[in-house]
Amino acid sequence: MTATGLMLPSRTAEPRSLSRLAASAAAVDGGVMSNPEVLAWLDRRRREHAQRVERVPFAALRGWGFDERTGDLRHASGRFFSVHGLRVRSDFGPVSAWSQPIIRQPEIGLLGIALRDFDGVPHLLMQAKPEPGNVNGVQLSPTVQATKSNYSRVHGGSAVPYLQLFRRAAPESVVADVLQSEQGSWFLRKRNRNMVVEVGPEAKAGEDFAWLTLGQVHALLRQDNLVNMDARTVLSCLPDWRQEDTRRALHTDREIRSWITRRRAEHEVEVVPIGLAETAGWHRTADEVAHERALYFKVVAVDVSSRRREVPSWSQPLLEPHGTGVVALFVRRVGGVPHALLRARAEPGFLDVVELGPTVQCVPENYTHLPAADQPPYLAEALARADGAAYDVVLSEEGGRFRNAQSRYLIIEAESDLPTVSDDFRWVTPCQLDELLHYSHHVNVQARTLVAALRAL
Repeated sequence: MTATGLMLPSRTAEPRSLSRLAASAAAVDGGVMSNPEVLAWLDRRRREHAQRVERVPFAALRGWGFDERTGDLRHASGRFFSVHGLRVRSDFGPVSAWSQPIIRQPEIGLLGIALRDFDGVPHLLMQAKPEPGNVNGVQLSPTVQATKSNYSRVHGGSAVPYLQLFRRAAPESVVADVLQSEQGSWFLRKRNRNMVVEVGPEAKAGEDFAWLTLGQVHALLRQDNLVNMDARTVLSCLPDWRQEDTRRALHTDREIRSWITRRRAEHEVEVVPIGLAETAGWHRTADEVAHERALYFKVVAVDVSSRRREVPSWSQPLLEPHGTGVVALFVRRVGGVPHALLRARAEPGFLDVVELGPTVQCVPENYTHLPAADQPPYLAEALARADGAAYDVVLSEEGGRFRNAQSRYLIIEAESDLPTVSDDFRWVTPCQLDELLHYSHHVNVQARTLVAALRAL
């Protein structure tokens, strides 16, 4: 970006880099570990990382408490994250005004994957990492997944392995490096630095880590609740090794950029931070902060013990959504060129009003009390055609902040006559998405998961 906010053309990845990534994607049975060995390693890590996660009353939280004046839930150190209130007015969606709790975590986290050649084929250093909110404990995560509080060791825990590979990376070793957002409905302006860095033979895999080809990771991405959200967002930031002729795209790159700018300028979203105690329609009990209709989500407290984490035991709040999300991407070929139907979404936690999301992104249970006209566009079509989806996998959202948060991710071949229902929707090519992913705050975290999944097909 320039000082005036104009998007400059990105640096195109070198052909050799793209061909190497293509070779890694084609290597479906890795050179370092075979697929059966990978599954056996994951099973061992699950047994080693068995953790106890127990819901407790807020009064049992160690180091956390509610502010007497505002009602905000925060850590005594002032670090990590806090839960505040937010008052929202928005012209996006069927509800124009509401209040809600939201997670505030101003620190920029680091999500990094190390890349190393074995016999000429790039392998990714992936981590088997437990999170207290995961439905199944251990999931496949990036080499490094850490907040600033984590790697600054505010909690007094052990050092984060491989951190310096990213913090001291030579410029020529960096394959991807971009700030990206997280869930704009649950986080207030949360960002992470997404990095992929090439390393040499000095980088060895510890017992919680494994060198996998891109093809092996793609196979694991087709299994429920196995590749975590942080790994998926970093994977999406890799240069797209599958090249197509963008001259035949339905919309030019300039038209797509202008459309995003227009939606940002025209959508009206006003957010006002308020105390958690002021959030209308939400009530705090001894063990949860919940909506009066039992919709959306609740904030709960958990106590955790784990033999293998940086800190062996701790307690913390988690946000627990009501219901499983549906996140669907309609795709089709236009003039022989693949396109995906993206939606310009305005969410209260976004830094820049609008980011591109999937065709459908919702928790259907949250809309059951609304009339048919207010149901999310294309939701009915997505559910009706889900059985024939090219991709249909249940995946977890970030297990360090969310409890049992799962979404059903779908990639569905669209009918040729599928209408575009409003100016919030556009058909965009994978190559155009790849270009937008070079920049911050253009493609939301749910759409980034589907970019990674699309490349895995």
